[in-house]
Amino acid sequence: MGVVWITGLSGAGKTSLASRLVERVREQGRVVILLDGDELREVFGAVLNSQDNHGREGRLLLAMQYAHLCQVISSQGVLVVIATISLFKEVHQWNREHFPSYFEVFLKVPLDELRRRDPKGIYKRFDAGELKHVAGLDLTVDEPDAADWVVEFDPKHELEKNTDELMELLLDKGLI
Repeated sequence: MGVVWITGLSGAGKTSLASRLVERVREQGRVVILLDGDELREVFGAVLNSQDNHGREGRLLLAMQYAHLCQVISSQGVLVVIATISLFKEVHQWNREHFPSYFEVFLKVPLDELRRRDPKGIYKRFDAGELKHVAGLDLTVDEPDAADWVVEFDPKHELEKNTDELMELLLDKGLI
C-alpha cells in the first residue's frame, strides 16, 4: 500500500499527528498500522545496550530496521504510518528508493519551542548533564531535503488542521 514517514525532533508532535491520522484513516474503514519510534526502540533496541543505541550509529541501525519493517508490512497491502526521529539522509534516501508509495512529513519546530514542550524531559535532562546523544543538540541530524510536506511551526496551527491538510495531501497522492 504505502508508507507515511513522520519525522522531526523529540517533542515536535510526531506521535500526536500520526495517531490522529491513523484514527481518521480507520474512520474511513481502511486498514492502517501505526508504528511509533519510542515503542519500536523498546522492541529493536534490545539488541543493543542502552548506551550504544542512542548514538548516531545505533540510531541509524534502528532507523533502518524500522524502514525494513515498514517495507514488509506495506508490501502486504497495508498503509503504514510511522512516527520516528530517524533524521538521517541514508534513511530518507533508502525509503525513497524502496517504497513505491512513500510520503515524508517533516515537523520543523524551533528548539526553543521543543524545550518549552519537552514532554519526556529530554531537553531538561540534557541541560542538567544527565543525558547525551540528544538528536538536534549534541547528536547531528539531517533534516530531510526532499520531504513531501514540511510543517513549519506555527502556534496557531492545531492538530486537526494539520491532520486535515495531511489527509488531503495523501488523498491527492493516492495513498488513502
